[in-house]
Amino acid sequence: MSMFETVSAGDVPENASILDVREDDEWVLGRAAGALHIPLGQLPDRIEELDPDTDYYVICRTGGRSARATDFMVARGYSAINIAGGSGAWLESGRPMEADGGAEPTVK
Repeated sequence: MSMFETVSAGDVPENASILDVREDDEWVLGRAAGALHIPLGQLPDRIEELDPDTDYYVICRTGGRSARATDFMVARGYSAINIAGGSGAWLESGRPMEADGGAEPTVK
């Protein structure tokens, strides 16, 4: 099993590369501003879309899926850090969020 780092939403650097691994229906409702979206189930087939030299901060709804994604990525030589508490913690910490169609961002 791989070992990986976990940080709180408030400790993610301002211009960090965020990878959101939630499903499409969750993504459209609200996400970290500027995040990249690859659902967890697609990550094995799409991992080559990611730059192995970039530090990715991985987020989901509460932290479980992002922990699995982070473990998967680190085991394959990618730099990945799990965001504890996921999008819920991101929203609660007041970090910038966006949603499709200019709607008020929410976390499902």
